[in-house]
Order: sequence, then C-alpha cells, then structure tokens
Amino acid sequence: MKNNNQYLLILFTVLFSSFYALGQKENVVFENEIFNTNILTPLLHTENNPMSNPIIHLGTEEKLQLSFDDFSEDLQDYYYTIVHCNSDWTQSDLMKSEYIDGFFENRIEDYEFSFNTLQKYTHYNLVFPENYLKPLLSGNYIIKVFANNNLKEIVLIRRFMVLDEKLNISSNVKRATLIDDREYKQEIDFTISHSNVYVANPYSDIKVVIKQNNREDNSITNLQPLFVKQDQLIYDYEIENTFEAGNEFRHFDIKSIRYQSERIKEISSDSNNINVKLLTDISRSFEEFISIPDINGEFLINKQEAWNSETEAEYIKVNFSLLENRKISYGDIYLIGRFTDWKIKEGYKLQFNEISRRYECIVLLKQGYYNYLYIVQDHSNKHTNLTFIEGSHYQTKNDYYIYVYYREIGKNYEQLIGFKKTSSELF
Repeated sequence: MKNNNQYLLILFTVLFSSFYALGQKENVVFENEIFNTNILTPLLHTENNPMSNPIIHLGTEEKLQLSFDDFSEDLQDYYYTIVHCNSDWTQSDLMKSEYIDGFFENRIEDYEFSFNTLQKYTHYNLVFPENYLKPLLSGNYIIKVFANNNLKEIVLIRRFMVLDEKLNISSNVKRATLIDDREYKQEIDFTISHSNVYVANPYSDIKVVIKQNNREDNSITNLQPLFVKQDQLIYDYEIENTFEAGNEFRHFDIKSIRYQSERIKEISSDSNNINVKLLTDISRSFEEFISIPDINGEFLINKQEAWNSETEAEYIKVNFSLLENRKISYGDIYLIGRFTDWKIKEGYKLQFNEISRRYECIVLLKQGYYNYLYIVQDHSNKHTNLTFIEGSHYQTKNDYYIYVYYREIGKNYEQLIGFKKTSSELF
C-alpha cells in the first residue's frame, strides 16, 4: 500500500509538472529576424507603399505586403502564421482562436523568378490579411514565415501592428528644455485625450512607446503621465522624453550601375559580381550642422532601367569605408539603418585596415537608394554610441512615432488604441 501511494505521488508530480510546463510561454522578445542565409531583403509595409510603417486599422480593408528574395536554387514551399504579442513584443497569453479569424497557417503562393540578373533569386510576395486568415484584435503582431509547413523551420520574422484607434494624441517636438541638452537633443511633449476610453489606473492600464525614426534600439518604453486630468494624460517632461537628435543620414544611390552617382567612387563587374565602391566617409562629430535631405534611415528598392525592380534589380557588393587614423580600442563600428533592422549585426561590422587607416566593410545589397549611419558598440557593456562618429545637432530632422497600448479591465491582452506620427522641424 505504501509503495502504491509513493507511485501515485510520483505520477501526480510528473503530470502536474508537464501540464505546468505546457501552460508556460517562453518570455522571448520577438524581433525582426532572418534565420536562413538564403533569405535577403525582407520588406513589410502597407500595400504598395514600400517606405511606410507596417500598421493597419482593425476591421478595415487595409492590407500589408510582405516580400523577400530567396537565393536557393530550387523553389521553396513557404507558409506563414501570425502571433499576437504584448507591447514589449513578448507573446501574449491569447490562444490563436482568440485573435485569428480563419486558418492558423496559410501558404505563400505568389512568387516570381529574377529576370536577367547575375545573381539568380526567387522573389516571394504576400498581401495580407487574407479572407481566410485575419487578425481579430488590435495590438502588436509578428508574421512568422516557415518552410515545408513545419513550424520549426522558421526562415524569417517581421513585426507589424493592428490599430483600433480610440483616443487622440496631440504632440509637440521641440528643442530640449534643459540648457545642457539644448544643442544636441530633441524633446517630445504630448497629451493623450481619452474621453471614449475608461482608464481606471493610467499608471498601469496605459503603456506608451516612443520611437525615433521607428528605431528599436533607443525607444522610450517606461514613460508614465506627469499629470492626470479628467480624460487627459499629460506627458510634459524635461529629461525622460528626450532623444539625442543625431545627424542627417548619409546616403548612396545604386539605382543604376551605368554611371557614377553623387556618392559612388567606382563601379566594376565580372561574370559573377557587381562591385560598387563608395567615397570614403569621415567623422562628423565635431563638424557644424548641415541640412541634407534624407529619408530618415529608410531604403527603397529600385532599378532605374527596370520594368519591375522586385525581380530585375541586381544584388551588388557595396564597399563602405570610414577614415579613422587610429583603431578604436574599446569598441567596434557598425553600419546601421532600416536595412540592418536598426540592429547591431555581424555582417555590417567594419574592420580596421592598418594600411589604408580606414574602417572597411563589404555588404551585399539589392539595387536602390539607401540611408545609413555609423554606430560604435562598446566591448565591455554592449552599449552603443551614435554620436561618437556622427555627432548630434538639435536641428536634425527626425520622425517620431507614439504608440499607446491599453490593458482593459478583465482582458488578458494589450490593445493598440492610439498612434501618432510627428516630425521635428528646423529651428
């Protein structure tokens, strides 16, 4: 009898542990990622607007467009699904049936082979939501692309948002208030008016995220209202809501390889590769501000001589170089922009050339127009510093994005109920 009781206790413990483990979700922060080296140039934006923010309104006919190139020799069988996330991009506690209307997975059937290019690739394209796979709720989402209908064979992840607009946001981007910050920072003051939304506790029910040029690496995520009035939340700080203004983005144009555009030093090609060498960049940390038109870190795929740039654009080896007399001992230099997903990536790391006294890097990029900057990452703490090479000036033109999330009483997920895009102006 004693042995039977011990056996039952062990069995109960194992079963309980198993059910508990099944009920737990990994606290993973989903980011824009590529998991297959054959996948290049993934883009996610509103339909037919390649430089737009991937956000649509709930319950409308608005569509998002996902595309990517695959260097695999054979045609691949790709599927996709969507996952609802919290405001911090961890997976929410919802079941798929609670936020998906229709099938949970679907096949990507739209593809074309590259035409008349040195590098052969297959271009995949998906316009969604589809009639048989739609998001039911607002909030953050990821779209997850996987191969062979096997959810374990993930090839890429992209973030997008579904907005159910229920409040108004008024904002003002200005030169920083504090004297010590006025020359190199910008301040974003804003007010949330929520007369149509009952907010029991604005300090816990509302979550605000502010992004500069939609960058993820320096976003402000822990801001709480400074003043709470009837149906209004006021965010009017002097330190907590400031960003380093940075500098105007560097750029280059490789829409055509028939001539050398403004930033191109040399174009060469052989039977396998096309090489473009950019003019050598220099540090701007101590230079005066110069207003230069840019697209705030974005890039646009385009081949000047093509009917369809998606399948006719070439892949080009772009040679970057940055003049620096001494190797930086405490950190590494990387390229950053939307084409790097605003992340520090090994493929965009520059190496110091002792002979030329330059930092150099070669990156394979699809034809188009690109914005970029140089950023330094500290070896010891992994902190990044954009101003070390680029400098920071309060006059810099930046776009700012304000996202407002709401956890309603009795709900187990965060809704996206407010969104505002604004810009700094030259002072």
